[in-house]
Amino acid sequence: MNQTKNDIPAPAREAVIKILNARLADSFDLMHQAKQAHWNVKGESFIALHKLFDEIVDDAEEYTDLLAERVVQLGGVAEGTVHQVAQRTQLKEYPHEAHRQHDHVEALSSALAAYGKSVRKAIDETDELGDRDSADIFTEISRGTDKWLWFVEAHLA
Repeated sequence: MNQTKNDIPAPAREAVIKILNARLADSFDLMHQAKQAHWNVKGESFIALHKLFDEIVDDAEEYTDLLAERVVQLGGVAEGTVHQVAQRTQLKEYPHEAHRQHDHVEALSSALAAYGKSVRKAIDETDELGDRDSADIFTEISRGTDKWLWFVEAHLA
């Protein structure tokens, strides 16, 4: 860990950095899963879903940046290379067989739900470690993720 004058004790910072990097991998994966859906969606709601999926990509990219920068603020190293992400993401692989718009909506809503669950867990974990700022970042991400899940699931009704 790098030196910092941050007053969160080093053991807590190390634990938080691990959590942040784990969710960073998931965020990076979510961003690319949404891009995969954006590129490949077809059907009567094409333009609406195409635009929606791209908005999710934009927010997921913001999430990766928030998490990576928090890692560095705490004296850690952000671990966001494609290789690291592929090894660490806890999201299920995006289904290659997704072709219909329903398939993309189903796949992306499942990824958002899993991501949201892991982010909510991270809120509690980082708060228990005494890092309310990281918990606040995760809370912001959770609110955004829940909004996107709602928007995507609306296409399943």
